[in-house]
Amino acid sequence: MSADQLETEAESFRTVRVPGAELAVRGPSAGARDGLPPALYVHGLGGSADNWSALMAELSGQVAGEALDLPGFGWSAPPQDGNLSVSGHARAVIGYLEQAGRGPVHLFGNSLGGAVSVRVAAVRPDLVRSLTLISPALPELPPQRSAWPTGLLAVPGLPALLGRAPDRRRSVEAATDSLLRLVYADPSAIPAAQRARAVAEYRRRMALPYALPVLAGSARGVVSAYTERGEQSLWRQAAQVRVPVLLVYGLKDKLVSYRSARRACEAFADARLLVLPDSGHVAMMEHPDRVARAVRELLAEA
Repeated sequence: MSADQLETEAESFRTVRVPGAELAVRGPSAGARDGLPPALYVHGLGGSADNWSALMAELSGQVAGEALDLPGFGWSAPPQDGNLSVSGHARAVIGYLEQAGRGPVHLFGNSLGGAVSVRVAAVRPDLVRSLTLISPALPELPPQRSAWPTGLLAVPGLPALLGRAPDRRRSVEAATDSLLRLVYADPSAIPAAQRARAVAEYRRRMALPYALPVLAGSARGVVSAYTERGEQSLWRQAAQVRVPVLLVYGLKDKLVSYRSARRACEAFADARLLVLPDSGHVAMMEHPDRVARAVRELLAEA
């Protein structure tokens, strides 16, 4: 992706100020929203609004979808108070929905965005009409072994150490490939143009001084959410959600184990489950058509 293409990419977003943050938001024009129910897409750790492009295109005839970059990710600036916890990100999502006046929305969340979306639906049920969670980062103890390296980002001081390590000098292409192999079940199926786009975005992010601290802080927020008890427990908040919920899990997910699907189905009052045997952590990117089919069924019920 050239400098001109990056500039065009930046221009495809609008910046929205909410309490404590400035968020990059991508969505349809006002006219394209007419007659369609609103939807909001929330990405996962290290991701961006771009992660939802394929699914948004699949569902463009059913919902007026917008995707935002969480504080510090994509094209959004870091939060002003430095709060990168699940609650901090949820506060930004709530702030945007209040500012936009689009609620209640069909809310979509992947990974970290799934945990954030559960918290939003629990504390502000007036803003959510359905919930689609793709490999949500709900507390799973112990996590599967392939997720441990990501969890290590939460260890104080380790990200700075990694930033000085010799491996930092490896090519952007190699680093991007490692990331794609972590989240995809079959990275060889990724189109060349999409892979090139991922490399360009990785290069852009690594040039930002706050990129690694934001990633580490948000990883720390996920780990902290795993240990929360009482009213702040994500599992307890899941039980408070009363809207229809679609849970999507991939059997080849290296970050969120399918074994948590059973507990999730039991936790939500009105849940249905989609299992994709050949999908990894980002089913909406690997199999947007199959996810969209299940979402349409959910929308028909909701």
